Amino acid sequence: MTKETPEGDRIAKVLSRAGIASRREAERMIEAGRVTVNGKVITRAALNVTDKDTITVDGKLVGEPDPPRLWLYHKPAGLVTTTKDEQGRPTIFDDLPEDLPRVMTVGRLDLNSEGLLLLTNDGGIKRQLELPQTGWLRRYRVRIHGRPTDDTFAPLRDGITVDGQRFLPMQITLDRQQGANAWVTVGLREGKNREIRRAMDDIGLSVNRLIRVSYGPFQLGQLKQGEVEEIRRRVLRDQLGLEAQEPGPAPARRQVSRRPRGRKGAPGSRG
Repeated sequence: MTKETPEGDRIAKVLSRAGIASRREAERMIEAGRVTVNGKVITRAALNVTDKDTITVDGKLVGEPDPPRLWLYHKPAGLVTTTKDEQGRPTIFDDLPEDLPRVMTVGRLDLNSEGLLLLTNDGGIKRQLELPQTGWLRRYRVRIHGRPTDDTFAPLRDGITVDGQRFLPMQITLDRQQGANAWVTVGLREGKNREIRRAMDDIGLSVNRLIRVSYGPFQLGQLKQGEVEEIRRRVLRDQLGLEAQEPGPAPARRQVSRRPRGRKGAPGSRG
C-alpha cells in the first residue's frame, strides 16, 4: 500500500518563506522548543503544516508570508555579517533602516570586507542565490600590497588548494599599480570563507582592501556606504523566475540609521 504524502510543507520551509529565519536556523529554533503548532510545542522539524495551522515563534503569531523582496546593501568595513556576535562587535543588523522588515543575508562578507551584500525577506530566494549550481559570478575590487605581474596570478587562474580546501579557478585582471599597492579585479563563482584573502596569501600577497562590486546581475553601482536600495519586483521576476507582480513605485535609496543593538535578523551562510 502506497503511503500518502502529507499535505502542506515542512514547518522549517514555511518559517523560512515567512522570513523568520533560514531553513537551517528554523530547524534549530524548533529543536530549542521555540515553535508551536496549534498550541503545542514542537521539537522536531519533520512536520508538514498548511495554511489552516496556527504557528507561533517565541509566542508571536506567524502570519502570511510577504511577497518575495530583495535589497542591495553597501556594507561598510567593520561590521560583522551575523545576527549576534559573541565578541560584542557591531553587526549589519544593528544598522539597517528601522522600517526594513526582518531580512536574511545572501552569503556573507567578512569583518574587514565591504561592498555589495544582498538582503532578502524570503528563504527560498536566499537558498536559490546561494546554491553552487546557480553559478552567478561575484566580482571584487581588491587592493593588495606588492608589485605583482600578470603571471603572478597564474596559480589562482588554474585553481589551487589552500589548507586542504580546493578553490575553483578565479578570473583575475591586474588593473593598475598605485605606489606600494596594486589593484586587481577578481571574479568567483563560489564564495568560500575568506577565499580571496587566503588565496592571495598563498601566493605571497597580502590583501589590504576588498570590495564586492557585483553579485550575478546585481551591481553595487553608485550606492554609498550604509545605503540600502530595493530591487524592483519586475527585475526579480526576470532574473529569478518569480511569478509576475506589479512593479510598484521606484525603489528609494535609504541611508542607515543606527539602531540599538539586539535587532533580530537572520544569519546568512558564508559567501
